[in-house]
Amino acid sequence: MKFPKLLLAIGLSFGVTAAAADPNFWQHEWPDTDFENTSITSWIEIMSGGPPKDGIPALSDPSFISVALENRIGASEPVITVEIEGETPRAYPIRYLTWHEIVNDQIGDVPVAVTFCPLCNSGITFDRRIPQGVLSFGVSGKLRNSDMVMYDHQTESWWQQAIGEAIVGDLNGTKLTSLPTWMESWEEFSTRNPDALVMDEPRFNRAYGSNPYRGYDSSTRPFLYSGENPPHGISPLARVVRVNDQAWPLERLRETPEITENGITISWRAGQASALDAGNISKSRDVGSIRVKDASGKDLPHDVMFAFAFHAFWPEGNWMLGG
Repeated sequence: MKFPKLLLAIGLSFGVTAAAADPNFWQHEWPDTDFENTSITSWIEIMSGGPPKDGIPALSDPSFISVALENRIGASEPVITVEIEGETPRAYPIRYLTWHEIVNDQIGDVPVAVTFCPLCNSGITFDRRIPQGVLSFGVSGKLRNSDMVMYDHQTESWWQQAIGEAIVGDLNGTKLTSLPTWMESWEEFSTRNPDALVMDEPRFNRAYGSNPYRGYDSSTRPFLYSGENPPHGISPLARVVRVNDQAWPLERLRETPEITENGITISWRAGQASALDAGNISKSRDVGSIRVKDASGKDLPHDVMFAFAFHAFWPEGNWMLGG
């Protein structure tokens, strides 16, 4: 079983064990979290990813520079593109999100959380507004099905990043609204939006541009995941395009770069590097970029995640295999 050395070291140094899967064990770190209010049926599903609460520092109120001034990002490096009507488009480079996982930002009137879970390759942007008010998010250091568990600073409820739903605490069961954003190469974004903004390099001592999960997306088994493999013989770490509870294998898109099914059009274009392959993201293999639109041509919320994560969170989901 092949895992990145860094992840193995983290897991060993922090003693990742099933015995720690007990709210009483976590209460000293989370005194304000209501563990009685939860949708979790078995606490063994929750595991430590290694770093403690805020050990991976989420970002808030990031700085931006113009596309014209950016000279650090490689052409093929992935960015999460956020285009809100009436506002200047913004790019959030994965070279930074790999090390911070969450960016709390405000675009016009819309407070957003741009999120990336490296272990699931899941990049989703959420509207931070809920009926009770505006939330901001941090990284809990916990994983469920190898997916990041976020927490909100206001109630310290825990949130599952892949599904955008609170799973522990006062806000248990509350859902965030996903926004229609997407991952693409820096070259694609900057060429289409020469007058746009890109998040500037954070002021942390991190090896930005490097990939601490080297070789992860060619591993045979996900890290800290004990669930079932996907059906249909699909590799656990194969990428799929998820729209609601449907998943299209990325390999199918490579063979047929545009597919229209169930009122959804998905297109694939070469040029985006994997964030989880080589030690230097810009030198990683090409996995391509995805756009998802409805029948009117409007962008739809979606995710490009690993197959094991889709199966874990949508066990009854629809696999769009074609043929």
